Amino acid sequence: MKLVQRLVGRHVDAGDGERVAYHDPDLGPVDYARLYEAARAYAADLHDRGIPVGANGLLVADDSVATVVAVLGLWWYGCVPVPVSPALTDAELRFVAADCGAAMVHLDAPAARQAVLAAEFAGLPGTTGDGVRAAVGDRAAGAPDPFDWPADRPALLQYTSGSTGEPKGVLHSAAGIEAVLDGFGRVLALGPDDVTMCTAKMSFGYGFGDSVLFPLAAGAAAVLLRGPVDAQVVLAALRRHRPTVLFSVPRMYAALLSVTGAGAEDLRRQRLRLAVSAGEHLPVHLSERVRETLGVPVVNGLGATEVLHIVVATPPDRATPGSTGVAVPGVTVTVRDADGRPVPDGTDGRLHIAGPCVALGYLNRPDAERRTFAVGGAFTSDIVHVADDGEVRYLCRADDLLNLGGYKVAPSEVEGVIRKTDGVADCAVIAATDDDGLESAVAYAVPAPGADPVEVRRAILRSIRAELTAFKRPARVEVLDALPVTSTGKLARYQLRGLARDR
Repeated sequence: MKLVQRLVGRHVDAGDGERVAYHDPDLGPVDYARLYEAARAYAADLHDRGIPVGANGLLVADDSVATVVAVLGLWWYGCVPVPVSPALTDAELRFVAADCGAAMVHLDAPAARQAVLAAEFAGLPGTTGDGVRAAVGDRAAGAPDPFDWPADRPALLQYTSGSTGEPKGVLHSAAGIEAVLDGFGRVLALGPDDVTMCTAKMSFGYGFGDSVLFPLAAGAAAVLLRGPVDAQVVLAALRRHRPTVLFSVPRMYAALLSVTGAGAEDLRRQRLRLAVSAGEHLPVHLSERVRETLGVPVVNGLGATEVLHIVVATPPDRATPGSTGVAVPGVTVTVRDADGRPVPDGTDGRLHIAGPCVALGYLNRPDAERRTFAVGGAFTSDIVHVADDGEVRYLCRADDLLNLGGYKVAPSEVEGVIRKTDGVADCAVIAATDDDGLESAVAYAVPAPGADPVEVRRAILRSIRAELTAFKRPARVEVLDALPVTSTGKLARYQLRGLARDR
């Protein structure tokens, strides 16, 4: 499989080279022909530097056309891109570079961070985002033909967010990339007239698919957001670029709705035809608010780094509130018990995914690989149940399930009650162990702007007493200024567990 031809070259060959591929914050519109030539030039540079074919190339980079060029150039030359966020700590970056045995590094970060990164990786051959941007549009000589990737060879290395411990490198094949394009790509049904925008970074598996794989495969245009992304940035980009498909995470949708206010009608006047949510569970009430405010279908998706992208999604034409959806084309979903055996429909269990999108395994993690990649597929960390019609209902993460006096309680049930309480902007419920080794629930809530934290806590206590049976009620309710998140924007429940232990 010639990945660069699949994503870019075939559009140029078909005479669509002048079609815009990206709206870049630094370069403006960049068409498919310029993108293709830039990838060719990047591959030629790798060849001239003597980088071994098949080596891993570490990309410590924010979202930009330069980052996409680095990905495509590595694929063109036959090397494996390893995209990571420049927001990771120096120790985390050193770990990833050593773990993957990076043969080269591409750096693209704000000036102060760029200087630190350049010093950190001074021993590796390197390229920079500024260098790539300066050369975009130049024709290259001496580049080899685009590499033809064997279906079962690692072609992409993505690291998990590390939300539950040390990051793990996940090895994806060219066949897996093709399967994702044919799977969730069919659900999206993007076309050349679409303009997409994703608030998640390319260093996050969700963002990589949304900003690189899906728009390029469809010949569409993608809007890139460089630097920190908040609701104001997203709102301004929506008004400026008028995308047709928005990819984001539940927390960003909630933040976006909170700042629109009277501008909600302005959002409905945009060109959006579809909103996609993934990265964490989308609560029912938030999904309905997004649909009502944006006036478009909301696709709720569930995926994992181990399966490259979204593998369960609500169909755009029949999204059911509270549903996580059904298996995307090419994916087989089963629910299994702790021993890996399938359980009857309607029974809670761990989600298991089978299909060509499943990764080849972990890099240098044989024990973890045996636990996750088993029974002909991969186990995610999600507890779900599947109805008779194949519809998946998400309950919680496996390591978040509460065991309260022998009762199994999904945190989402308790969080749903708290989120409905006046004055609550966000919340999370985790398990804590007391001095006797017994597990109890602790609720952490974030007040809405202007709300009195003391009154919010009192209101939460009233809500949980009124709406939850005794064994489901949190033992403690605490109010925080903000909930901790990982570098990819996911809720860092492990940090809340540590906070609960410390207290």
